[in-house]
Amino acid sequence: MRSGALRRRSRRLYELTADQFLVAEDADGTPEGCVALRTYPDEPAAVLHNFCVRADRQRRGVGSRLLAALLSEAAARPASGVFAATTGGGRSFLRAGFRETDASAAPRPWAAALDPARGSRIFVRDLPFLEDEPFPPNRPEYADDRA
Repeated sequence: MRSGALRRRSRRLYELTADQFLVAEDADGTPEGCVALRTYPDEPAAVLHNFCVRADRQRRGVGSRLLAALLSEAAARPASGVFAATTGGGRSFLRAGFRETDASAAPRPWAAALDPARGSRIFVRDLPFLEDEPFPPNRPEYADDRA
């Protein structure tokens, strides 16, 4: 992911949505990365947002573990899929079983808030998981540090 690719948001917004976040920490409790899952009333799909990993922790499985945990959380909810937008290449999403799409089936409030000037690519991960798909919730290889 490119540095600075996250949209600017107020501290207050993060405080109000803190319960949506999963945070990976190192052994000392220092944050390594985070990702959030937002659901919308009366919308069948959820949205992944604010997915980032500290630069010095990238390529060490932190992002894979965060995605696996988020997808497990999404699978436990009544969501038909998980949407994401990125200004980056999207390789992490593709490896996790997402496919590129448009925002037509995404939650309407999220799709309406997308900024076309950013040139984001839209991805979706359909739920529920099938056993042979990447990152299913009960696959042990995604439960430890080898991810």
